[in-house]
Amino acid sequence: MTRAPSSKPYHHGELREALVSAGRKLLEERGIRGFTLRECARRASVSHAAPAHHFASIDDLLAEIATRGYQELTAAMEAEARRAATPAARLVAQGVGYMAFAAAHPVLFQLMFGREANRFETPGLAAAAKSAYHLHVVAVEGVIPKAPLEVKQRMVDFAWASIHGFITLVLEGQIGDEDSPRALKARGLAMLAAMVETVVRAGGDP
Repeated sequence: MTRAPSSKPYHHGELREALVSAGRKLLEERGIRGFTLRECARRASVSHAAPAHHFASIDDLLAEIATRGYQELTAAMEAEARRAATPAARLVAQGVGYMAFAAAHPVLFQLMFGREANRFETPGLAAAAKSAYHLHVVAVEGVIPKAPLEVKQRMVDFAWASIHGFITLVLEGQIGDEDSPRALKARGLAMLAAMVETVVRAGGDP
């Protein structure tokens, strides 16, 4: 007979963190299709009913995991940007941080930007996603501060689409499948340089 998991005497808040941690690992191992609250509870060594104290449904737990993913993405972009000496370098650096995060956490990245995210979006998740997006806005503004608003918006969309599109194609094996890690990194930096050059030209700066 399979023994039910023993319930740990978690303090307030600790159970929530334990479930998020277990859920994150489960997601990375099995993807969203293999994700269940029961398995998260088992891995956290609590009863299958325990998650209901903090997460009303599986979507609520996935939303929390995705929210933290966006917070980590924002932190990764900001960490790279702090090393940049110019606005153009900042835009490139943020792209490096964005792609590095995606490469390190491909399943979480897919969860954050996949269609399933529309199903479990919460105010917290929407705010975290907006914060990450805002970094693109600020970086483009820094590169072309005198450009018309509509040009800036187009370039924000272009910059984000370039960065996101490139790393998504890499993760799907459509780009760089036969490249060495060093060659793929150089390819990514070349794409970022071309992206920034396009932004500068669109803004009318010399």
